[in-house]
Amino acid sequence: MNDNPEARLLAQVPDGLLIGGRWRAAEDKTWFAVHDPATGEVVKEVADAAVADGVAAMDAASDASPVWASTPARERAEILRRAFDLLQERKEEVALLMTIEMGKPLAEARGEVAYGGEFLRWFSEEAAHVQGRYGANPAGTGRMTVTHHPVGPCYLITPWNFPLAMTTRKVAPALAAGCTVVLKPAALTPLTTLVMAQILQEAGVPDGVVNVITTTRTGPVSEAILRDPRLRKLSFTGSTPVGQKLLEQSADGVLRTSMELGGNAPFVVFEDADLDKAVDGAVAAKFRNIGQACTAANRFIVHRSVAEEFARRVTERVRAFRTGRGTEDGVTIGPLIDDRAVAKTAELVDDAVAHGATLLVGGAAIDRPGSFYAATVLSGVRPGSAILREEIFGPVLAILPFDDEDEAVRIANDTEYGLVSYVYTENLARGQRMIERLETGMMGLNVGVVSDAAAPFGGWKLSGLGREGGPEGIHEYLQTKYTLTPDPFAGAR
Repeated sequence: MNDNPEARLLAQVPDGLLIGGRWRAAEDKTWFAVHDPATGEVVKEVADAAVADGVAAMDAASDASPVWASTPARERAEILRRAFDLLQERKEEVALLMTIEMGKPLAEARGEVAYGGEFLRWFSEEAAHVQGRYGANPAGTGRMTVTHHPVGPCYLITPWNFPLAMTTRKVAPALAAGCTVVLKPAALTPLTTLVMAQILQEAGVPDGVVNVITTTRTGPVSEAILRDPRLRKLSFTGSTPVGQKLLEQSADGVLRTSMELGGNAPFVVFEDADLDKAVDGAVAAKFRNIGQACTAANRFIVHRSVAEEFARRVTERVRAFRTGRGTEDGVTIGPLIDDRAVAKTAELVDDAVAHGATLLVGGAAIDRPGSFYAATVLSGVRPGSAILREEIFGPVLAILPFDDEDEAVRIANDTEYGLVSYVYTENLARGQRMIERLETGMMGLNVGVVSDAAAPFGGWKLSGLGREGGPEGIHEYLQTKYTLTPDPFAGAR
């Protein structure tokens, strides 16, 4: 008997596709490997879906759609609530699985289980609260009824960086609204999603309502699904270039789309900020998930009068970080997802230094097995540096100074992205002005983490379309019908 708890856990993870309630191999019996980014070792092989498997998943979702759409909201709610409870019972093994396949420290993986679970609980409560309206039309000649209905089968594409939360953030509102789904997790981190699908089955989700296809042949498989006339919605989280391509493919079918795309978040520290709070917020906003988050602060725009002290304090904090495999005690920084991510991070840092930035700590890949890059702080980053334009997706904190509020706003808004911003100031009026002036769909005012299942998550500009979470989240999976009926009092007055 194998006494290795990781091996036992991995042996329990399904390795097939979930189609119509049945776990099965890919049609052409092909598989692909999932690696531990902290060691580079293969931890499991899973089915590699082909186009035919994607079509079969759409068949199952389409066949299950009418019955699931007509299932009472309370029944859908109870299933989601059971899924929440079952996830809590398995929280330690799910957290460990995320750390193995994605690399984040175990403490952060536990936090993701808590966060991801909240979408199941939140939308279990929202399922029965979808409201319409009824009333006389302004002319008094009839009665207007407005109702909301499931959009129909949905294709959900999730990223590798938050394998549980991005699954529940899409699946929970879809199921709450009465939609069936075909779910495609990232090939780099499919295992957590496969276990979440098991949990949903155990919670009572009927066959065909949730279908999961793992694949490395994403382009052909996704295109076949998107061209299927039975599909009614696409929800995607990932890079802006891929999102733009998917929007093009969705146009022919006039699909409802939710797109959570790239970010280039500004983190603005004014001269009157509480620096202790600002440093705490900076560490949370930058280094959570090893900097691999669309909400990660990308550009630290700090007033010149406090820039040196801010840099000194964050550098002191970063020097105390411990880098290693996420299962090790006290680890703060785990590996990046793969060697390509390490190379991209190194390229951005080297370019910033070449443009005149000062390297305060870090600045290099770590010579050990796995895909590690040292937590890094740069100060005095100069205009023209690629690190100010591109999403870093790594543990690099880049500081550039500003002199007045207008300049801070100009720098913060000087990007094609608009997902989230962070502002630290003790001046209430200035805080209110920044809420009005910064071009982002979300903002943290004196806080470094904004995500919440009860809040609408999403961005402006090239950061995407639609919202996930909050009351707004379920309406992304509903379509509206207006009905006019004759005045019931006509002839009776």
